[in-house]
Amino acid sequence: MHPRTGTCHRPTGRSPPDRPRRRAPRAARGAQVQSEGDQAVRSVSGSYGGWTMSGAASHGATPSGAGGARSRHAGKAVALSVAAAVGGFLFGFDSSVINGAVDAVQGQFDLSGVVTGFVVAIALLGSAFGAWLGGRLSDRWGRTRVMVLGAILFFVSSVLSGLAFSAWDLALWRVVAGIGIGIASVIAPAYIAEIAPARLRGRLGSLQQLAITLGIFAALLSDQLLATSAGGAAAELWLGQEAWRWMFLVGVVPAAVYGVLALRIPESPRYLVSQGRRDEAIAVLHDVLPPDEDATQRVEEIEQTIRTDQLLAHQASLRGPVLGLLPVVWVGIMLSVFQQFVGINVIFYYSTTLWQAVGFDEGQSFTTSTITSVTNVLVTFIAIALIDKVGRRPLLLIGSAGMTLSLALVGIAFMNSVGTGDNVSLPDPWGVVAVVAANAFVVFFGATWGPLVWVLLGEMFPNRIRAAALGVAASAQWIANFLITVSFPELLERFGATVPYFMYATFALISFFFVLTKVPETKNIQLEDMEGLQVERRRPRT
Repeated sequence: MHPRTGTCHRPTGRSPPDRPRRRAPRAARGAQVQSEGDQAVRSVSGSYGGWTMSGAASHGATPSGAGGARSRHAGKAVALSVAAAVGGFLFGFDSSVINGAVDAVQGQFDLSGVVTGFVVAIALLGSAFGAWLGGRLSDRWGRTRVMVLGAILFFVSSVLSGLAFSAWDLALWRVVAGIGIGIASVIAPAYIAEIAPARLRGRLGSLQQLAITLGIFAALLSDQLLATSAGGAAAELWLGQEAWRWMFLVGVVPAAVYGVLALRIPESPRYLVSQGRRDEAIAVLHDVLPPDEDATQRVEEIEQTIRTDQLLAHQASLRGPVLGLLPVVWVGIMLSVFQQFVGINVIFYYSTTLWQAVGFDEGQSFTTSTITSVTNVLVTFIAIALIDKVGRRPLLLIGSAGMTLSLALVGIAFMNSVGTGDNVSLPDPWGVVAVVAANAFVVFFGATWGPLVWVLLGEMFPNRIRAAALGVAASAQWIANFLITVSFPELLERFGATVPYFMYATFALISFFFVLTKVPETKNIQLEDMEGLQVERRRPRT
């Protein structure tokens, strides 16, 4: 039973035949563990793929230098997490780069609205497949090799999308990009959760969402600069190629950066232990754990969970009693679905419609959308600051309540709209209400559900199913994203903006009660202790 929650149970396996069952006294055991750790680090000294391993020296710090040693170790954990989170940057970049190119693509290839929507949304289905594939491959190939695969796919798709000769080959390369993005979206949270100390795991896991928001902003800014330089997205820019083609070609830069970083960072300690590479795992953990946490002891805990997983190999499947899946897998799936069903991507994909309804012209609408994306970046820092102090559940509950209220206000504002079709407008004061409420929604989402879902998906699953379960949950997220993206224009045309925004508010309200009853708190809990974690039930006072 976990001492903090009273609800987390981790089954124990048998001791291996070559290890005595009687444990040495604590002091002797600590000295032995430290000695083994130092020997392991010395044996793997030098560099790991270009990443210097220097943990032994840090762990030998004197008490007066303990603060500096802790900072050095935290800095290394942050650096590794930032490198992994570049996959999130690709995610955000790809989500928004198409927005600046879509009108030019439609004109270039003379596409109908239906085909244009298909070309835009097809990448999301590729991402769903990529997320599922990444979860399967990461347990076989390792986390970093799968990162490299994702980078290669996105690099190739960026080049060939920019050189597309028809809508159909553009759609094909968009699928390839989606597969690469789906892979990156799964690997980053898993790697960060496995490399980060428990006390920093929430903040470092939030870097995934921060990278996504930065990618969205970078794509919007890049599209604007290229279109402005050429005099329009359809105009020629460089080498006889239109600006919209360069919008895709720019994607080779973050893809190359991601690939190079993936080749240089160390492999996940948990994957290394699973492959029998114990000394390498100790060396990696020596570099990221604070001085008061012993890397060798942590590796022994990982080995224990792996032995337990082998004893429970028949339970390594995701299949379970609840509609064919384990309950914890359903929790991950529903978190992913709610993250998308509150309509966040409607704000970013179709924000121009909202701002023009308020009375902004096209140029003002584009500028306002860019400001909204910057807001999304900035509020992510709120989550980074609070997640390991306040916890996951309280922030999610606050986010659900805030999103419900703000989305309902947007719906009420559009109930007072005048005009029809493309001539809808909001009279005072409802235009101001809609703008403020929509930006409040972005704040509540960006500070809570945006980053926290990725953190939870990376840490909430038991070790034996983490990668596969994360792949399934991320696939569900991409499918939900696809459904929201393709359904909003139809809902808008048939019912106006009121119905979809009230629908998103309803999903936000349901998400509140889902978190309250189904999502456990994972703050400060080691990954090896996630088995059997449950929602605490408050007992009535007597």
